[in-house]
Amino acid sequence: QVQLVESGGGLVQAGGSLRLSCSASGLTFHFYAMGWFRQAPGKEREFVAAIKWNGEDTYYTDSVKGRFTISRDNAKNVVYLQMNGLKLEDTAVYYCAATRDLGLPYKQVEYTRWGQGTQVTVSS
Repeated sequence: QVQLVESGGGLVQAGGSLRLSCSASGLTFHFYAMGWFRQAPGKEREFVAAIKWNGEDTYYTDSVKGRFTISRDNAKNVVYLQMNGLKLEDTAVYYCAATRDLGLPYKQVEYTRWGQGTQVTVSS
């Protein structure tokens, strides 16, 4: 049974940092591209970042470039999202997702496994 479990969310002041983690089980982790998505209140879920199976390539949505960094540890079956310079508009539930793909997918429909999400709230 595949499970993705996010952690690391919380309340942080604008300008602060958080690191999200997503622990994967029940899958051969290094066969999977991993992604982070988020859903703000009243908005649709959107792509944030993705990382290739081997960690050698990453892709970000424009609004987080230069502030967020996605990384992975295939030995630990974990993907991370380091978030620096957080802004009020980063407030959302953040979801980890996985897909068995050797590329770098960024569309939600391409991802087959999803976590339950972790809340990130940025205050002024």
